Amino acid sequence: MIPQFQAALELQSFLKERGWSFCIIGGLAVFRWGEFRTTQDVDVTLLTGFGDEEGFIRPLLERFASRKPDAEEFALRNRVLLLTASNDVGVDVSLGALPFEEQLVARASAFAFEPGVSLITCSAEDLVVLKAFAGRGQDWRDVEGVLVRQEPRLDWKYIREWLPQLCELKEAPEIVDQLEAMRVKLDKERRDAPKALRDLRRPKPRRGSNK
Repeated sequence: MIPQFQAALELQSFLKERGWSFCIIGGLAVFRWGEFRTTQDVDVTLLTGFGDEEGFIRPLLERFASRKPDAEEFALRNRVLLLTASNDVGVDVSLGALPFEEQLVARASAFAFEPGVSLITCSAEDLVVLKAFAGRGQDWRDVEGVLVRQEPRLDWKYIREWLPQLCELKEAPEIVDQLEAMRVKLDKERRDAPKALRDLRRPKPRRGSNK
């Protein structure tokens, strides 16, 4: 079992025991919905709401080692708690409270990555929204991998409902256009692929033939 699976199972067990609402995002969710790639840590969204974050942060700090000396203060400022699992894999716990994060967790489902490794991860659509919103180079590569693997099953109405709302928060409406351009490009490539395959299979005229 890869270390990231072990760390995710350890954290998931802890969260389930307390009846907390959460789901796994990041690289492990990409593993489920997109193209396989290595990931160094485990990313989780934990619904804490606004105002009672300490009630979640402190039990987590009692159970898991922190990667920050001022972990609680850092988490309250940045809404992410940086922890380490017992096998030294990094665990990033995002403190969720926004309506989108409530939807993210509500739509999550379990997935068996391998025997004995069933993890609750976000949906493909929510992963697209999260990754596009983050907008770094690797994030866009992850988005492309999800689009390649999951189209035409993606719910674009849902994506177009939530992504613009998040983009307003950081005043980056161009993200929506960038995602749409990627979708159009991949759709065109998908439509053109059968024609290109037919062209490859078509017998070439023999040398000296006028046909």
